[in-house]
Amino acid sequence: QVQLAESGGGLVQAGGSLRLSCAASGRTFSLYTMAWFRQTPGKEREFVAAISWSGGGLRYYADSVKGRFTISRDNAKNTVYLQMNSLKPEDSAVYYCAAKYSSGNYVPQLRKEYNYWGQGTQVTVSS
Repeated sequence: QVQLAESGGGLVQAGGSLRLSCAASGRTFSLYTMAWFRQTPGKEREFVAAISWSGGGLRYYADSVKGRFTISRDNAKNTVYLQMNSLKPEDSAVYYCAAKYSSGNYVPQLRKEYNYWGQGTQVTVSS
């Protein structure tokens, strides 16, 4: 079992930056593939970014955030981060952290493949 808790959301002007954090419980954090998804009212939860388990070193991004967002992890702190730069109003959403136990090189980008979810943190980008 893994419990996830996001933080770092807030209100920012377009062009600004935010860093989201997701703290995970458990002693095997390094064996989990971690991801960020986001959701706006009336829309499906969409993939944002994912990072493979500690030994994988693989990162994937949605096209809409590529070059602006960076996912990283600190296994000593059981935490995954999402650095968001050059934010746009269309980035406004509730951002969710997700985890999937995996020590392979497959990094899923579908919501249904992740087993554990945080409660979400709101990001609002004003124009």
